[in-house]
Amino acid sequence: MLTVEHLAKSYGAKRAVVDVSLSVARGEVVGLLGPNGAGKSTTVACICGLVAADSGTVLIDGQPIRGDDSPVKRRIGLVPQDISLFEDFGARANLELFGALYGIRGTLLDERVDAALELVGLADRAKDKPSSYSGGMKRRLNIAAALVHDPDLLILDEPTVGIDPQSRNAIFDNLEALAARGKAIVYTTHYMEEAERLADRIVIVDHGRVVAADTPAQLKRSLGNTGVVTFEVGGEVDTTDLLQQPGVTRAEQHDDVLTLAIADLGASLPHVVTWLAARGHAVRRIASSQANLEDVFLSLTGRQLRD
Repeated sequence: MLTVEHLAKSYGAKRAVVDVSLSVARGEVVGLLGPNGAGKSTTVACICGLVAADSGTVLIDGQPIRGDDSPVKRRIGLVPQDISLFEDFGARANLELFGALYGIRGTLLDERVDAALELVGLADRAKDKPSSYSGGMKRRLNIAAALVHDPDLLILDEPTVGIDPQSRNAIFDNLEALAARGKAIVYTTHYMEEAERLADRIVIVDHGRVVAADTPAQLKRSLGNTGVVTFEVGGEVDTTDLLQQPGVTRAEQHDDVLTLAIADLGASLPHVVTWLAARGHAVRRIASSQANLEDVFLSLTGRQLRD
């Protein structure tokens, strides 16, 4: 349904997207991950035809987007990061407006609005204004607004920012139902647990390039025998020095809890325990687990904060 090949976009001297390629099939959820400034939002804007790419190809079901009035754009539903609703219109009136913008009228519009409200669990609040909604309800209505024209490709840009767990789970249920109906979905997020639950495949971008693309399981396997080990220790550990020890790829301490990512636990863990003991750090407890998607993400993009 979506094919992106060698997408590039610059703003003056700043290269926002350098070389991004990805694809999404019908019924598939692809998670698009990356640090701040990695190029996710620009990639999404180019896919939707909101920003013209400098080079590369974007095809929707094999058809390119040509201009603002391209009929191919009607096959895309965009859920922006910022809530885009008319606060003084009722929920139903909002959806009727968005449907009308796509040329939907009469009985078909009524049916589409009813279906969208039912899917996101807001049918009983259809007459209420978004100004009376909770943050989670607004997010769900924002999704309904992108669905009312029945798009084939749904793109969601961090749709769960700042909402409660119940609303987040409701959104997940909605997206899983849409994928089961054959919708192709692109989902950008900073929450690794969301990507692990929803995504059939994950594309990680950094500095405008794709640095990894695979299933969540395969991405975790890419770290080999790397495990995450949590120590309860006494005293402040020199994590900078610890990172220089064989097999240690990540080290951070919060109070008495020291968390390490260690490649080849069997070979490296005994050395780490000896290193800690030699520096007077009493180890009171050790717990280990396999590397998760966050460990993969950090290993590929680094731990430096981005603005």
